[in-house]
Amino acid sequence: MHYLFLIAGFNAIFFALLLFQKKMARHDKILFCWLIYLGFYTGFYGLFSHKLFTAYHLLSSSFVSLLMLNGPFLYLYISSLIQHSFRLNTGRLLHFLPFLLFNLYLLIASFFPGISEGIRLDHVEHASKPPFLFNLFLTLTVLSGPVYFLSSIQLFKKLDINIFNNFSSDTNVNLNWLRKLVYSFGIVWTMLMVTTTIHHIFHLFSLAFCTDGISLSLSLFVILIGYFGLKQKEIFPQEVIEEKNTYVTADKNKEKYAGIPMTEEELNDCAEKISHFVETEKAYLNPDLSLPQLAETLDVPSHHLSRVINDQFGVNFFNFINRYRIEEVKAKIGNPEFQNLSILGIAYDSGFNSKSAFNRVFKKMEGMTPSEYRKQLPKLHQPD
Repeated sequence: MHYLFLIAGFNAIFFALLLFQKKMARHDKILFCWLIYLGFYTGFYGLFSHKLFTAYHLLSSSFVSLLMLNGPFLYLYISSLIQHSFRLNTGRLLHFLPFLLFNLYLLIASFFPGISEGIRLDHVEHASKPPFLFNLFLTLTVLSGPVYFLSSIQLFKKLDINIFNNFSSDTNVNLNWLRKLVYSFGIVWTMLMVTTTIHHIFHLFSLAFCTDGISLSLSLFVILIGYFGLKQKEIFPQEVIEEKNTYVTADKNKEKYAGIPMTEEELNDCAEKISHFVETEKAYLNPDLSLPQLAETLDVPSHHLSRVINDQFGVNFFNFINRYRIEEVKAKIGNPEFQNLSILGIAYDSGFNSKSAFNRVFKKMEGMTPSEYRKQLPKLHQPD
């Protein structure tokens, strides 16, 4: 099994080097640091593992404290992907403070033999009682994973809102791979931490069973996060373009027009302008159409456009554009000129770029599947 940990550590460093060779976006930089940490953690465990926990008590405790880094790295990685104005400021670096305090405590305890003797993860007879602060930091280590997994799920909810308000398709921006990884790894990680806690309190299971399980799950996580993270593109790439000073953004428009209210007449005029353009130019046929793109084409501030769509049409941008696409699909399904095309072919021809997304949106808006709709057409067109 030690070879598996070494292979996982090597993979993490290898993925990090691949990231380093390309022009890294914000999320890539965080993933790079994360992979370097995971690589050294799993590799070090593969080399020393059980000997570390029996011969070097303080060092093994410091090694365990490294587990407190996974949650913050995960949270910051997701934040950098879904937030327009993400910056790695001092406030966000505070997520790493518990890890630093844990190690500061271990450093101070090393100068006091009476305290350090009780700081050990293995259980031996006649060992000193573990200090309260040591147990407290171990508890924080156990809670760190579940807390950050739950926080990450909240971030995914914010992402869904951003997608519906800014994109007409959620393909390649919904982070499904990361969602599945967070959900599955969060459950496994929590179970392992509960097992480790039971071991520490009731002396059940073995220390090797707990540490091997945690490191094995981390090894699998390393491979998955490295493979998929290497291919992950930034969801809001305008931030990268902005750094080149070649981008007049919706954010700049928002700043320029901030505080300027729209009258009822302006709202109606803007709504008519949007409808006329989308219908006559069939902008919805562009599968990658986004709110900033449409705002730039119409020369309307992005936040004004969003407000008009929400207030005047009563829907978000995602549903606004996809309603046109669904109507286009329905028209073509009932048109003999398109009878040689499959339903999926018509969907692609109408602005959809994903079979699953098309089926999901169609059923949500029409209350039936596309196939069921097509079967009903002859009945709908029968003369009275």
